Amino acid sequence: MELFGTVILAAIVLGLLFFSFSKRDTIRYSNMPPGPTPLPIIGNLLQMNGGRPHLSFLKMSKTYGPVMTVHLGQQPVVVLVGFEAVHEALVKQADAFSGRAEIPVFMKVNEGYGIIFTNGERWKQLRRFSLSTFRDFGMGKRSIEEWIQEEARHLVKEVRKNKGHPFDPTFFLSRAVSNIICCIIFGQRFEYHDDNLLHLLSLLNTNVRLISNPFTQLYNIFPSLIKIMPGVYNKISNNAKQLKQFVSEQIEKHRETLMADSPRDYIDNFLIRMKQESGNPFTEFNGNNLLINVANFFSAGTETTSTTLRYGLLILIKYPNLQEKIHQEIDSVIGRERPPSVEDRKNMPFTEAMIHEIQRFIDLVPLNLAHSTTRDVIFRGYNIPAKTVVIPVLHSVLFDKTHWETPYTFNPRHFLDENDQFKINPAFMPFSAGKRICAGEGLARMEIFLFFVTLLQNFSFSSLDDSEKINLSPYASSLVNVPQVYKLNVHAR
Repeated sequence: MELFGTVILAAIVLGLLFFSFSKRDTIRYSNMPPGPTPLPIIGNLLQMNGGRPHLSFLKMSKTYGPVMTVHLGQQPVVVLVGFEAVHEALVKQADAFSGRAEIPVFMKVNEGYGIIFTNGERWKQLRRFSLSTFRDFGMGKRSIEEWIQEEARHLVKEVRKNKGHPFDPTFFLSRAVSNIICCIIFGQRFEYHDDNLLHLLSLLNTNVRLISNPFTQLYNIFPSLIKIMPGVYNKISNNAKQLKQFVSEQIEKHRETLMADSPRDYIDNFLIRMKQESGNPFTEFNGNNLLINVANFFSAGTETTSTTLRYGLLILIKYPNLQEKIHQEIDSVIGRERPPSVEDRKNMPFTEAMIHEIQRFIDLVPLNLAHSTTRDVIFRGYNIPAKTVVIPVLHSVLFDKTHWETPYTFNPRHFLDENDQFKINPAFMPFSAGKRICAGEGLARMEIFLFFVTLLQNFSFSSLDDSEKINLSPYASSLVNVPQVYKLNVHAR
């Protein structure tokens, strides 16, 4: 009888505790933005298109508005749709929305280190240091421009070898782009036929496709799946380990040859800072942050820009008349002798408009990388608690009907005024916005312009088939829009 009484008492206590926590949770999440009613455990997943989640959010927003709460599994997520809502959060209330959500797959791969997927002092210190170091080594300055011009010449030489032979441009472009970030972080470029570089680029290309797989997003919603069904995650993790091993070897070489008064690159600068702060037990300048930062910069600095170039060439062979207009502008402004320079941008409005429209139309990261709130915040009359996951849907900005005349049509006139001069649109947000805007935006913009223009100065590109049949829809779109695999013909000009 005494045992029975103890069990009853324990049940009452547990019930009261559960009620207390449920009530506290209800209060914490009271007056959240509206959204579809979630089911137990799975939330609103049955209403989601796993391959195109951004389209599901757009559909929901027609019912619940531009600020809504969607449950991914048991986690309430605030989703922002349209330019006005995204701009208001990321720019006008930048501090409150500047957190990075904990994305399980990336957290496990990066082990909580580095600049991209961290918060607080770690993120602030590493971002400040990284931006300063990039400026020291020429990001946005003449020296980087010269590196890109030199690399563009190497790229032209490689592409010329394929004249008369249809080829997939994937690794030609990724090798060229990768060499620019390699100059900044490793202090060197690699030959195009370097086996190590080709292997690493293959790993990156594979991981982008795996991470953009809907199944990987299920890991982020139900992290326990990593233990139960680890197949895809193990592939991502093993590829990342090989990249980190390469970076680790590069760091060790730098340690052995470091000269504190003459830093050669990002790694040297970081190692010097590590020595300076070796007596600080709370320093963020340690080996783990260095390893992950360099690996992340190598990955992000290679894949995003090379994917943009690859998608851009696909668009150019689909619309040969637009490609020809770029050729005409290049011949008029630059000619075919001297290399293009960043200074040429201001005299090439159509080319600038084409490049911007390519970036808008391909919608590289449709969902953005998920943010989180850094504190309790009131947003448009709704209460959003601290550490709430926030998804500012970039697709909804780049295709916002109130800011683009023909959002679902490729149209370079989106960036041209009535006098055919280049004009910027505030809804052009491919690099995100606010405090989490891509740290490499300046470098990426310079690379995209110089590589595109140099290629089109020397070549014209055509499709193997009828250009009208080219499919511009992405191969994968769960996280990154990855273009279909294709081949093209190259013709010397």
